[in-house]
Amino acid sequence: MFNLAILKDKVAVHPSDFGGPPEQAIIAELNKKYANRILHDVGLCICVFDITEAGEGKVRYGDGFLWYKVVFRMVIFRPFQSEVLLAKVMSSDHNGIRLSLGFFDDIYVPVPYLPLPNAFDPNERAHFWLPNSELKQNELLDSPTVERMWIDKGEVVRVRVEADEFYDDEPGPVKMADGVQVVREVQSRAPFTITASMAEQGLGPTSWWSAAQIAEDGAEDDAAMDEG
Repeated sequence: MFNLAILKDKVAVHPSDFGGPPEQAIIAELNKKYANRILHDVGLCICVFDITEAGEGKVRYGDGFLWYKVVFRMVIFRPFQSEVLLAKVMSSDHNGIRLSLGFFDDIYVPVPYLPLPNAFDPNERAHFWLPNSELKQNELLDSPTVERMWIDKGEVVRVRVEADEFYDDEPGPVKMADGVQVVREVQSRAPFTITASMAEQGLGPTSWWSAAQIAEDGAEDDAAMDEG
């Protein structure tokens, strides 16, 4: 889930921090700049792990800051493909389910990655799984609610990472059409998203499998008593 990325940068240390250890001031400035920031094709920055190289601080004319060239290691969140995560359900719609890890909210489980057969109940605003059902897809919403395995908001789920995607929303050059500036459309896509799956044994709400384990243990105890 977490890994280290080696980065380079120039850091300005304010004169008010000259009295303390330089490394401490540099790390504080780097965390201000990078923490909770998405780096394209790298991941979500969490915090500085350590500084591997730091040049001598130099003063630039006119600002009074000490500028350092540094090489440092940053803790990055970017789970690898097939890694299993525990997350909470944030919301659901006809397209799938959105999950959160608390510090990262852009994990999505599309409908094709939900266990089959499944359906979305618009009244409950939740998806459900109907195991061992022979109903057709258009008949699932007519099933008894007590037989449905719900994936409710706030529920803890176990998912497997299928893919991640980075989106660069940096504005490009201004476009012109017949000498008139073209207004750039505002994009609402997240810069970093993860696609995950529940369509496998052991995945989905943890309550499903804990209940199944309790039932299995109970059956084994009954069998042992019968043998005794």
